[in-house]
Amino acid sequence: MMDVRIFKSAQEAAQAGANLIEEVVLGKDQPILGLATGSTPIPMYQALIQKYEAGTLSFKNVRTFNLDEYIGLDGAHDQSYRYFMNTQLFDHLDIDHANTHVPSGIGADHAADAKAYDEAIEAAGGTDIQVLGIGNNGHIGFNEPAEVFIKGTHIVDLTDSTIDANTRFFASRDEVPRQAITMGMGAIMSARKVLLLAFGPAKAQAIRDTLCGDIDPRVPASILQLHPNVVVLLDEDAASLL
Repeated sequence: MMDVRIFKSAQEAAQAGANLIEEVVLGKDQPILGLATGSTPIPMYQALIQKYEAGTLSFKNVRTFNLDEYIGLDGAHDQSYRYFMNTQLFDHLDIDHANTHVPSGIGADHAADAKAYDEAIEAAGGTDIQVLGIGNNGHIGFNEPAEVFIKGTHIVDLTDSTIDANTRFFASRDEVPRQAITMGMGAIMSARKVLLLAFGPAKAQAIRDTLCGDIDPRVPASILQLHPNVVVLLDEDAASLL
């Protein structure tokens, strides 16, 4: 079921997302959160930090699994997704960093690392809520448009549009990694709830294709039409083509 909610601003949508995550954290003894990076979830993470600082929410018993990481960047690199999660969220909470998981982009055997990541998610019982952003081309995680949906965590060659979109975070386009390791559709679809966030006019076509189009691996997020519990939080710009 797709529960689509449209807000006047990204900030209002982000607050609603933080409230949904709060419900999950308060509702379980050992909640498992699937998290995402990028600019879209930042205001939601800031709202979660505010809840922690206000004393209304603790993350001591929370475990997390992130969607993806660049190949070739270690956690100390300021553009790695481990670094992003630490600086944007984890360092500001009472979460045990040992309970936060991001795929490794620097291992000697990426296939083995991918398999181990899926096994760790499965051993944890899957995620209670999986946070997703969406790329302009409809990608979720780094599951890029393709001929088929890929089930397991895997290595992906980034498309030119994704490289272009991420260039703003690097000194030049040449510095953007060309590959990433990403959670596959199996782990995403096994989440008990999915929370998809999209803000701004650049995401409007991807949202229309995801919610209203065919289920098509060339629009990776369209697979979410098959999930039984999806909440989509949009600002008016992202919802403008619905």
